[in-house]
Amino acid sequence: MIRLRLELRTRPSRMLLYVVPLLSIALALLVGGAVIAAAGANPLRAYSQMILGALGSLHSVAEVLVKSTPLMLAGLGVMLAFRVGFWNIGAEGQLYMGAFGATLVVLQGWSLPGIGFLPTMVVAAVVAGGCWALIPALLKVRLNTNEILTTLLLNYVAILFVEYFLFGPWKDPLTLNFPMTKLFPHDAQLPRFGDTRLHWGFVLAITLAAGFYLLERTRWGFAITVTGENPRAAAYAGIDVLRTLVIAVVISGGLAGLAGMVEVAGIQLRLVTGISPPNAPYGYTAIIVAWLARRRPLGVILVSILLGVLYVGGEVLQIETKLPTAIVLVVQAMILLFILGGQVLTRYRVALVREESRSVAA
Repeated sequence: MIRLRLELRTRPSRMLLYVVPLLSIALALLVGGAVIAAAGANPLRAYSQMILGALGSLHSVAEVLVKSTPLMLAGLGVMLAFRVGFWNIGAEGQLYMGAFGATLVVLQGWSLPGIGFLPTMVVAAVVAGGCWALIPALLKVRLNTNEILTTLLLNYVAILFVEYFLFGPWKDPLTLNFPMTKLFPHDAQLPRFGDTRLHWGFVLAITLAAGFYLLERTRWGFAITVTGENPRAAAYAGIDVLRTLVIAVVISGGLAGLAGMVEVAGIQLRLVTGISPPNAPYGYTAIIVAWLARRRPLGVILVSILLGVLYVGGEVLQIETKLPTAIVLVVQAMILLFILGGQVLTRYRVALVREESRSVAA
């Protein structure tokens, strides 16, 4: 019997690293074009509208960066957890808890004299997201609980917890039946650039990504990498593996919480249900960001912007071509799946393995 097996490439060629991603994108566009054509639209016109809609003007570029900002922050958090060997699937819940912490500051009136709410909101969001991530981290190191399950399930707990306040004590009566808080005051809103929706959260995300790039070259950055790749070797080298893991996971959750804060303080200007886009939630998409970025901070920036282009371009595509939302989502998913598949093929080769069938005597 012959079966397929993935074998790790000992040293991927530089040509593969450049050629495979380009081929992946080309194949994705080809298959996506076939889907668009089957839906009755012109693929070339549709793709041109996507590109022009996302990059054709200053305002559209600003919208791309607006969509990219929470992906960068949450993606950096997921990246850090992955690097330390912790599969954090809970960025969505941590994002919601960060938004909750930031809103709590505003509703309680915890502003700093002469400065406003924003510094306290940042601290509260980071603490809330970090504490939410601390729960599965402690379960991991104390009880060896599978972090994929705990972080995933805690997402639903966090979302329902926030919605309780939105439908209950925090609901603004002036919004009638819409579950949302009252509008944040001006000093609790992130400043914007000109007449666009792009806010200073984007600058914060770029700054943190640069900080992580420098962190990789420090002793603690080395400890994180070694802990994630080989915990036994890390312990032999004198690294406190459990402590390093817990601290990294807490920071990971804090960054996802910060993504929630910049979304409510920069875009929504209040806490609402569905902080993330329902079709592509930021917390779950951050997992794709971290994976495609190969756990590199600069890669997180590039992949987040790419996904921002897909978000904004997909919205324009739906409006201009009157295509159903499902078709647009299929095209976006095709591009991501082909890119992910291309990354797998750069690290692994497909091998044919012949297995001799074994007969069992009766």
